Amino acid sequence: MNAASPSRIEHLCSERGLKLTDQRRTIAQVLSDADDHPDVDQVYRRATHLDPRISIATVYRTVRLFEESGILDKHDFGDGRARYEEVQDDHHDHLIDVKTGSVIEFFNEEIEALKSKIARDLGYELIDHRLELFAVPIESVDDDGAD
Repeated sequence: MNAASPSRIEHLCSERGLKLTDQRRTIAQVLSDADDHPDVDQVYRRATHLDPRISIATVYRTVRLFEESGILDKHDFGDGRARYEEVQDDHHDHLIDVKTGSVIEFFNEEIEALKSKIARDLGYELIDHRLELFAVPIESVDDDGAD
């Protein structure tokens, strides 16, 4: 972690007037560097590699603060763990591989248009949404005898 270059989450905290202790700064860096959707335990393990004094309670409190401040999005990908990602400017949806737990982010124009059309057809204007697809690799379906 480079103290000279604040993470994206540190910048968002500063914009929102949040006080950043050294431990919160470390947690912010871990979350900014994440290329997956870590749960609190994963954030804790990664943060303690950088600062062994960080407690799991500090991670829980900090993640909750970041979520309540609109810095993190919380997801439930069906594995019983709350998973987090930095709030994104660009919209994307998720496909979750239920065998491995891996999460694939994607954007599809046709799906976006269809969601807006459905809302309009029902007399609504779509203002936000989340789409999470739960799937298994096609070869897994074939292995189970399904054709």
